[in-house]
Amino acid sequence: MSVSRRMVLTALTGAGLAGCQSPPNALPGSVRSPSRAPLSAATPPSTGRLAAARLPAVVPALPDRAQTVARYAGVEPRTWGMDVPGVTTALPGSRPLLALTFDACGGPGGCGYDAELIDFLRATGVPATLFLNARWIDANPARFEQLAANPLFEIGNHGTIHRPLSVSGRSAYGIAGTRDAGEVYDEVEGNAAKLTGLLGHRPRFFRSGTAHYDDVATRIVADLHHQVAGFTVNGDAGATFTATQVHEQVKAAPPGAIVLAHMNHPGHGTADGIAAAVPPLLASGHRFVRLSDVLA
Repeated sequence: MSVSRRMVLTALTGAGLAGCQSPPNALPGSVRSPSRAPLSAATPPSTGRLAAARLPAVVPALPDRAQTVARYAGVEPRTWGMDVPGVTTALPGSRPLLALTFDACGGPGGCGYDAELIDFLRATGVPATLFLNARWIDANPARFEQLAANPLFEIGNHGTIHRPLSVSGRSAYGIAGTRDAGEVYDEVEGNAAKLTGLLGHRPRFFRSGTAHYDDVATRIVADLHHQVAGFTVNGDAGATFTATQVHEQVKAAPPGAIVLAHMNHPGHGTADGIAAAVPPLLASGHRFVRLSDVLA
């Protein structure tokens, strides 16, 4: 873990990702080197996704729930947290690229829509990866369609009922996690199936509620053909930061940072903080990308 990431995580532990949480209603891998051509320094990524130009790979069949339960029966996790094996926490290389990622968590108090934030991204042509929970999608069907149709944005899987991902019931910020491999499967695949039906393709990236995992859970996510997206910089501490705090966090993001913030809390500091931080970063030569534009 880099010094900058360690400092960010240490400073925000215990406060960072709890702001949008609500109680649930009911392979080890590192970042791989990109195989794509360098992005233009003058423009955001084009609407044509470079991955589409590559020959399709042979993709193994998805396991079903029973197969997942059987495969991981008796497998004990060794690690727990936000930066465990199987979680991608930064972009590869040293180019001045930044990935803005925004969670929409759903559930009581978490189904809002930060129109000011999204309008700013649209107006400035800044791309982002949006992690949407199934409950948020159900509460915002028209907005979901608008976001999914905009090539600036890619849609990621933020779980079915927004739970930390564990095979032993570990909790984060007072929210009980999934209790076994079957519940991990349900949390990931429930929303994956919803998004596949709505988008016409399977979402590639997954982030759990609270961004906490154990290393068995991340293996299950990989089996389900998702890549776990962590973060380098916690941009808004669960939408609890003021605009000034968000600005300070984001403007200090190192090259290759994945920035985590929230798009489901209008009226908080996220929109104004992002709007203050992005123009100076662009002026200094940074470029913003979706995760799929860089991660192989």
